Amino acid sequence: MTENERPAATPAPFRLVYVPGVTPTKWLRVWQERLPDVPVALLQHAPADGHALLLAGGADAGLVRLPVDRTVLSAIPLYTETTVVVFPKDHWLAAAEEVTAADLAEEVVFHPLDDSLDWPELPGRPAFERPATTADAIELVAANVGVLAVPQSLARLHHRRDLTYRTLVDVPQSQVALAWPEEATTDLVEEFIGIVRGRTANSSRGRTAAAEEQRRPSATGKKRTAQAGSPKAVPKSAAKARPKPGQRAGGGRTAQPKRGGSGGGGRKK
Repeated sequence: MTENERPAATPAPFRLVYVPGVTPTKWLRVWQERLPDVPVALLQHAPADGHALLLAGGADAGLVRLPVDRTVLSAIPLYTETTVVVFPKDHWLAAAEEVTAADLAEEVVFHPLDDSLDWPELPGRPAFERPATTADAIELVAANVGVLAVPQSLARLHHRRDLTYRTLVDVPQSQVALAWPEEATTDLVEEFIGIVRGRTANSSRGRTAAAEEQRRPSATGKKRTAQAGSPKAVPKSAAKARPKPGQRAGGGRTAQPKRGGSGGGGRKK
């Protein structure tokens, strides 16, 4: 195999970490359309582990829940999630259209260690101990031991037929953001920023836009080509000023020699 026949090296993947409940599918679909030659390595981690991975340089960017360490990480808030309370289907809260924190005053409310809601004060009665994960807390709710307040996406992620949920109003909400190490803002990170912000391929500031700019002929080049390939147009003012045959530039006609006269054009007798 000659050097020219060697297959091109596969580009290093863009490493994207995301936390449970966040779905990056719609953004990855656009990525594959714009950069089909650059693979994406998806890394799912718990919220705290996702932040640690970004800080350690183990991922190029992450779809995480705020807050993050803004002294090291840059972050762009994307959306805010509705908070819901999860409980068994036969629970008395199922009769309500929405639930307030005051409605939970007599309920045991679980507070898992991986909770992503910044509670100033957890509503209801505290459980005997904190479950390690949201999944563990869901199991306790299914056993009718208490209820659980979570972002709506996590309630859907841990859906069970014997459980339901209602919107929990006047409580903290979870905010999802795109974060990346501030000192490692690469072209690929810029590409992903453009995608999540809804920029078109032409307006993106990353590699796609640079490649498109190189393929696009410059305005100066177009102008020179047009000048070289087409005849110069004659201004109307110049066309009007050009004298017709037999006409002076001032507008009168030139004198024609008379036949048979004394002028140089006559025949000598």
